[in-house]
Amino acid sequence: MTAASLMATLREWAEAGWLRRLDAAFARFLHELEPDAAPELLMAGALVAHMEGRGHACLLLDELLGDADALLGWPAEAQTALHAAMALLHTDPDAWTEVLRASPLVAAGDATSSAPLVVHEGRLYLRRYWDYERRVATQVLARGATPLPVDTAAVRRQLDLLFPATADATSALDWQKAACGLALRGRFSIITGGPGTGKTYTAARLLALLFAMDGSPERLRVMLAAPTGKAAARLKQSIDAALDALNTQVGDRLPLDELASHIQPARTLHSLLGARPDTRRFRFDAAHPLEVDVLIVDEASMIHLEMMAALLEALPPQARVIFLGDKDQLASVEAGAVLGDLCRDAEAGRYRPETLAYLEAVTGQRVPEAYAGDGPPLAQQTVMLRESRRFGGPIGQLATAVNRGDAASAVALLHADRSGALAWLDAPSPADAVALALRGRPGAPGGFGGYLKALHARPAPGDAQAHADWVLAVLTAFERFRLLCAVRQGEWGAEGLNAAIERAMVAEGSLVKRGAWYEGRPVMVTRNDAAVGVFNGDIGITLPPVTPNAPLRAYFLDGNTARSVGVSRLASVETAFAMTVHKSQGSEFEHTVLVLPRDAGRVLTRELVYTGITRARSAFTLVTPRAPAFGEALAQRTRRASGLLSLLR
Repeated sequence: MTAASLMATLREWAEAGWLRRLDAAFARFLHELEPDAAPELLMAGALVAHMEGRGHACLLLDELLGDADALLGWPAEAQTALHAAMALLHTDPDAWTEVLRASPLVAAGDATSSAPLVVHEGRLYLRRYWDYERRVATQVLARGATPLPVDTAAVRRQLDLLFPATADATSALDWQKAACGLALRGRFSIITGGPGTGKTYTAARLLALLFAMDGSPERLRVMLAAPTGKAAARLKQSIDAALDALNTQVGDRLPLDELASHIQPARTLHSLLGARPDTRRFRFDAAHPLEVDVLIVDEASMIHLEMMAALLEALPPQARVIFLGDKDQLASVEAGAVLGDLCRDAEAGRYRPETLAYLEAVTGQRVPEAYAGDGPPLAQQTVMLRESRRFGGPIGQLATAVNRGDAASAVALLHADRSGALAWLDAPSPADAVALALRGRPGAPGGFGGYLKALHARPAPGDAQAHADWVLAVLTAFERFRLLCAVRQGEWGAEGLNAAIERAMVAEGSLVKRGAWYEGRPVMVTRNDAAVGVFNGDIGITLPPVTPNAPLRAYFLDGNTARSVGVSRLASVETAFAMTVHKSQGSEFEHTVLVLPRDAGRVLTRELVYTGITRARSAFTLVTPRAPAFGEALAQRTRRASGLLSLLR
């Protein structure tokens, strides 16, 4: 195969939709830079760009040549074309590596090179993603290299105050207490665990511990952040609630009111770092670090590789950063699965003897032998919380079965539950999902009924307090129910179901639509706009302001109050009766409906189903037009190609 014939093949694949046009264009760019480039280089360039678009940080050459079908997941026709093309190229990974290394367009793991591609240990990177991985690894290793000195006796006294002994305290390790102890002695820590395991509860007690142990607590600067506005707001609410409860518990033995005054409002990561329009760079970076001593970041599974590199480099060297997140949730939409990589061995613990001794000294409890090992420094600063205090019922049992990939048990739970918490709805038509949204189901009535009832209870114009109460009631009611979709497009996707629900509400008179913006329209922000004060993932409701005959405004929950933006200033929004599972991360709803389409290929995964289920507080309903789609999803794991763990080792 010649380079010219390969370029023609890549164009055909892009036209067929197997590659993005961007992928073929990148190969053409490489060909322009090196007219004599080997076909293997051009093929690898197109495929590494394609993998980046699917969330991978790199292309694994041995997998490409060993099982390209599994790697790419293309349809049968595309696989046949791929096999025909690959048969005309080298078939050995070492030979491909040598061909790539011979090109001036490929660097061999050289951090100073400006070559557009990097090959390292059998992985091919776009140079930008090689740089991100290297920067993240450098920061993690530097921050976790040496434990900070700790007065173990003083820590033990404070932890005993924050975590009062229970009847089984001597026999069962309190992982929340252990997490606080470990995070105290590190500048980089991870607290992972499923929903209801108390990650923010633990983080609040960690803040109290840091405040109590600091010699000059009055200077402590604390920041809270999350990838989305919704997640940031929930983090601040959870921390505040946990500190209020703790204040009642400890009384005046810890100055928690003073601590609360040191905690800045929670922000999105983009806002925290100072996102600037029309550039990927942030205002805060290694040369202009954040002014912070303690940073707590929630929903860390949503942080992509580029953002993690920027965040870690913007932290001053002495600052502590604590990441909270569920390692089993969906990875970020963009390239990388950083939390999943960093927590790969979290369940096993792998704590070294010195870590075990330290934990026993500060908690008064012995770590079970099963969690001992010889893990890397990162493992010594990672704790997995294992007991869910919120998900002990049917929803928790379902989430556990799904996480194990146990489709038989999960299906049995969905069909057999009589409490109303779980239900399976066979839906031949999207109209069945729309009916569920409008009227709910037995055991979980209402759907969006509560939101529509609140919407129609609009107070008389001009009463500012009544209007403010009404806005909060509408926003709160809307947050109780949501349809989550595996895909965006199609009749079973978020776009199709949003349009169908909107039409149904207009047809029955629940909504009056006169143009794109109408009273009661729920909207999701799809692009950060710091100037307006809205960020990707924020959800609001379009309502009239208190002033009669004034233009509509979009109202967003902000803790226990609401803020508003004129609809004319919202350039990037979409209707939000239904949303993708990805967009739902960081949210919770009393009743969550997960909609699986007939066939979404590799989009349907165990992690997607698990994430959808764990958005539900009281009721969960699975809706699908094809029953086998559920089992197929559980059999398919999300996997992101990455070299981060290798760099950390």
